[in-house]
Amino acid sequence: MPALHWPALVTLAALALNFATVAIVGRARGKYGVKAPATTGHELFERAFRVQMNTLENTVIFLPALWLCALYFGPLTATTLGGLWLVGRIWYAAAYLREPQSRGGGFVLAFVAWGGLMIAASWGVLRALLAG
Repeated sequence: MPALHWPALVTLAALALNFATVAIVGRARGKYGVKAPATTGHELFERAFRVQMNTLENTVIFLPALWLCALYFGPLTATTLGGLWLVGRIWYAAAYLREPQSRGGGFVLAFVAWGGLMIAASWGVLRALLAG
């Protein structure tokens, strides 16, 4: 069971990443005078808002894949792929905030890591089902 502490740490890091994107949007709202509930305004606010929403959208599909992989395939694989997803999402966020057209590398890394989690999780669940 202690091996599950590692995917739990990745989960906490993903939550911290989401918290950071919320803080970035809050700061951008104040800096660029975009009053809630508006989601458009200054371009730099809109970039921050899109980073937050894209990160949230991706977290929703990442976390179940992480935990299914950890439980049915192995915590080390889940932690490794989860760590790569985090690196990709941070790279994506930083690139998008700086220059949106440069976000591709981070997106690809996170997407490939998520795909790896899905494949490993699917393989593990199928293996468990066949084992009876």
